[in-house]
Amino acid sequence: MKQDKLSWARLVSESEAKQLPLLDYLLERSAAQLETNQAAILAKMDAMLQVMEEAVAFGMTGVTSNSGLTGGSAKKLKEYMETIQAGGNSRPALLGPVAGSAVMYALAAAEANAAMGRIVAAPTAGASGILPGVLMSLKEHCGVPRTKLVEGLVIAGVIGEVIASRASIAGATGGCQAECGSGAAMAAGAVVYIFGGNGKQIGDAVSIVFKNMLGLVCDPVAGLVEVPCIKRNAGSVVQCLLAAELALAGVGSFIPADEAIDAMDKVGRALPYGLRETAEGGLAVTPTAKAWTEEYFKKIHS
Repeated sequence: MKQDKLSWARLVSESEAKQLPLLDYLLERSAAQLETNQAAILAKMDAMLQVMEEAVAFGMTGVTSNSGLTGGSAKKLKEYMETIQAGGNSRPALLGPVAGSAVMYALAAAEANAAMGRIVAAPTAGASGILPGVLMSLKEHCGVPRTKLVEGLVIAGVIGEVIASRASIAGATGGCQAECGSGAAMAAGAVVYIFGGNGKQIGDAVSIVFKNMLGLVCDPVAGLVEVPCIKRNAGSVVQCLLAAELALAGVGSFIPADEAIDAMDKVGRALPYGLRETAEGGLAVTPTAKAWTEEYFKKIHS
């Protein structure tokens, strides 16, 4: 375990000791670390939010990856949801508006990444759909103003910093729990902050995400960040919203956030080599995946 690890609990405690709102304390701390000012940090977060919006818009056009393995899922889901809303289906949507749109936008941003579009690694390219998916849905369905979304990104960024200092955010080190799990934890913390949750509730949401995603392996077909990565972004969005809703309801986590992150690190390092982004285990070695991989490499080498 890293010796210079940060602690979410300590950051919350320090903000309380200084009698500063958590966001103000984290901005003050980040500005000092980066030798800049708080306005510059917020401007940077706003620029990142713009890239996220553009990635979602690009993905919603139905883009296809260079490999041809993935693409069009976000657009297909949008059309399906519109059919349900128009009464063209005998049942209501299984996902409500917030979760349904978050899943759709997460797919879009992740597909934009696979199609070589510009994205924000949050915290990695493989998990780049989660935060955009959640934030764009909150903007659309909950009327969250842009300034609040930007502040949520500050919270998410510091959570990512804590995770990276205590564990790993790389699938090659800790499996997909370290990528999509961390992305969902960051997004859950942002959601809790946006809807008025306190530092403890933010930590609870982070912990709940890892409870539900602990042990998730990294097994990309052909080593590409497409299958199962894109749909894992969609699944991670649902875990994020679940964790945030529980935390906001006062359903706390028995295991503190810092300890949950430490557990994720230990589990990740205990995963077999074949389940850590090597494409030598899990879904990557199913008959279908192996057959497609063989044909894919024949094509690119011919």
